[in-house]
Amino acid sequence: MNFDLNKRYCYYFDQITKIPHPSFHEEKLSNWIVEWAKEHDFKYKQDDMYNVIVYKPASPGYENSPVLGIQAHIDMVAEKNSDVDHDFLNDPLKTYVDEEGWLHATGTTLGADDGVGVAYMLAVLEDDSLKHPPLECIFTVQEEVGLIGALHLKKEDISAHRVISLDGGGEYVTAISAAGGCSVIVKAEPEYEANDKKTFKLTVTGLTGGHSGGMIHLEKGNSIKLLGRILKEMTFNGADYNLVCINGGAKMNAIAREAVAIIATDMSCEDIQKASAKAVKDIKAELEFSDPGFEFVIEEAENAAERMTKGSTSQIVDFIYLVPNGFRHKSMAIENLTLTSLNFGILEMEDKNVKMTISIRSALESGVSHLVETIKVLGGYLKVNVDTEGYYPGWSYKEKSAMRDIMNQAVKEQYGREIKTVAGHGGCECGVFCAMYEDMDILSVGANSSGIHTPEEKLDLESFDRAYKLLVRMIELCR
Repeated sequence: MNFDLNKRYCYYFDQITKIPHPSFHEEKLSNWIVEWAKEHDFKYKQDDMYNVIVYKPASPGYENSPVLGIQAHIDMVAEKNSDVDHDFLNDPLKTYVDEEGWLHATGTTLGADDGVGVAYMLAVLEDDSLKHPPLECIFTVQEEVGLIGALHLKKEDISAHRVISLDGGGEYVTAISAAGGCSVIVKAEPEYEANDKKTFKLTVTGLTGGHSGGMIHLEKGNSIKLLGRILKEMTFNGADYNLVCINGGAKMNAIAREAVAIIATDMSCEDIQKASAKAVKDIKAELEFSDPGFEFVIEEAENAAERMTKGSTSQIVDFIYLVPNGFRHKSMAIENLTLTSLNFGILEMEDKNVKMTISIRSALESGVSHLVETIKVLGGYLKVNVDTEGYYPGWSYKEKSAMRDIMNQAVKEQYGREIKTVAGHGGCECGVFCAMYEDMDILSVGANSSGIHTPEEKLDLESFDRAYKLLVRMIELCR
């Protein structure tokens, strides 16, 4: 199947791939949407975070219908393969269609999450032939890093008490609830000393990663935790070393795929291999079915002028080794739903300090608070600073929903079946909108994609067509 740019939603998706828009850098795409709104004579609002709301009056016959909100986020997760030369702040994505009709980006994330929704809204706004109630099309920023843009929206700018969120997938599948959560920021300030030892680079690689909300229950390897485990278990076998620096992961909501430590030691490469052999063997066995590509690589590195002291090395390695991570609890009420989890997403050096970012998710407020306090207690013992940021509300299930009834009617017409409802573990802007109005009626819908938040992300173009047709019919039914 071709990527037919004569279809307006395909055209707009193609335009979006040409405008850099990773999280925290959405201003180019936001400003482009504003200029587009001006050209089409739409009323709009753009706030200081670059959220944009575009307003479209009702079509004839729908003037007395309640306002309908349609929402998508304009930021994308910026992930690429290590051998790919791509600047997410300046370079357009390079897209191609495979033999099975899926759209990809070469070596990078595609941004179908949520460029699909953005393209749909632009096409809906542009099409004067559509039948629709008054529309508020809400383009949010920084969704992928904690729903920050949606949390910044002003209630007085949004009058809709019913919303279609386009950050979903599965065509006839709609979400009915989602987790709340927050980010935990851990900072350590290591002490340093002059280094006169050899240096080695230790790398955990070969992992597949994935979305930390939708894939955390699959027991995939987290490179940061695995590197911490290897470093700690090396000491059990008599290894003597000092950290020089340590890094891993790229996004707080993506399971870390690679991590690297530079160590200073009098050991040889062979000594390091022996000290790490048992941990590496055990991890390979544990990940045989969930992440079989795991590798641990030891290489000589350039000499370092400084190294962390023994105390600081132990402080950081022990924290990484001991901090909880991954799947924690499942729901006893909804089958196959992860209730609580946390993801050690980023480990990075800021000047000479170490910063760690952990994303916590739970459908229960107590699930979030308990894990936050657990990490704070551990941080107290190991004398690292622990703070939280980016709290966002969950989305509680409502038994009755007029919007679900509308979607169900449209799905029956198009597919001859009932809708499928799912309860998700990912963070969701639906919860933010539900917090605005007690009677908010919201659902999610979208095209089929896979591999989100990884360079394997791809969009099913036939589904892209079908889901747009479904959306148009749902809007028409919102009288």
